[in-house]
Amino acid sequence: MLTPSPDGLMPFFAMDILKRAKALEAQGRSVCHLEVGEPGAPPAPRVIEAVARALPEPQGYTNAKGLTGLREGLATYYERQHGASVDSELILATMGSSAGFILAFHTAFRPGARIAITRPGYPAYVNTLLGLGFGVAEIPVSAANGWRLTGEQIAAAYAQQPFEGLLFASPANPTGAAVDRAQLADIIGTCARLGVTFISDEIYHGLDYAGPSVSALELTRDAIVINSFSKYYCMTGWRIGWMVLPEALIRRAEILQQNLFISAPTLSQIGATVALEERDYAEEQKAAYAQNRLLLGQGLRELGFDMPGDGDGAFYAYAGISRFSNDAMDFCLNMLDRAGVAATPGIDFDRTNGNGFVRFGYAGTQSSIEMALERMRKFLAAGG
Repeated sequence: MLTPSPDGLMPFFAMDILKRAKALEAQGRSVCHLEVGEPGAPPAPRVIEAVARALPEPQGYTNAKGLTGLREGLATYYERQHGASVDSELILATMGSSAGFILAFHTAFRPGARIAITRPGYPAYVNTLLGLGFGVAEIPVSAANGWRLTGEQIAAAYAQQPFEGLLFASPANPTGAAVDRAQLADIIGTCARLGVTFISDEIYHGLDYAGPSVSALELTRDAIVINSFSKYYCMTGWRIGWMVLPEALIRRAEILQQNLFISAPTLSQIGATVALEERDYAEEQKAAYAQNRLLLGQGLRELGFDMPGDGDGAFYAYAGISRFSNDAMDFCLNMLDRAGVAATPGIDFDRTNGNGFVRFGYAGTQSSIEMALERMRKFLAAGG
């Protein structure tokens, strides 16, 4: 556990921590789960009702692109939420955003191409790219700039060593940083000028606290957009997401989907179609996250964690631990084993400077946040 594979591929440490936490629970221990990014609530009741009605029916493959009703619903979503007109034929339902990344990489790039990402960033970006044989270019962002990427940083990194694509998330994991419309336009414009294919990871759209999330589709039709029902719609285990692709790429993506995945799970597509109309329920969950965000941020700062701001979106606190440790993994393992609080070490998101940080997720209940803070207080008082 917590070790690379024999060929050097690094683990997704959040999942390793979760595995260890589950083992402790199996022994009768109580654990506060702040390590993974998933809502604690189920999908909207109407989603469950729709799937229950469909259960007695044969669940065969759908069109490789996905159910027509789902794709048309997503086109309506872009019109309503972003004022963007999107042809449903350019939308492809995927097995979560994870499959979307795989399809995007193989659709848009030649074997071995280099794709740029921010550091810190979602660990599966690096692990998936390397596992598929692509190269990775990391562009560091810092707390001094609110963890936000700029066009100037992209151009500087490109001048140092060119890359073919940029994968960018706003709001971001693990920092919760988000860019506004002008900042996103700067990023997209820089990529266009450099001839870099832009992939917009919009999985945390809707979970915004500083202002409405801006889709790349509001600014360009040349981007590949990846999104998911996992976070905002509380459907992580349903493994259902979607892509919007430029017209020149959609057929290749469809063919790859046919061969790699056939289609997204039918029951999940049925549930997702209904979920699109249940935004009131999703907003109720978001309101709870917003309260947890303030509770956790204030609590961490009072305990001595370094966290200047609470993040613009998603449901994570990326906190500095320099007062307590210079080894994030050791800190997280001790906190889990001794205090029953599961969090993710910063090295999951930043292999260069991540030892100084820990990510806490706050998508659970307020009581779990309060319990975790009290356990951490005692843990740190005892020497950490």
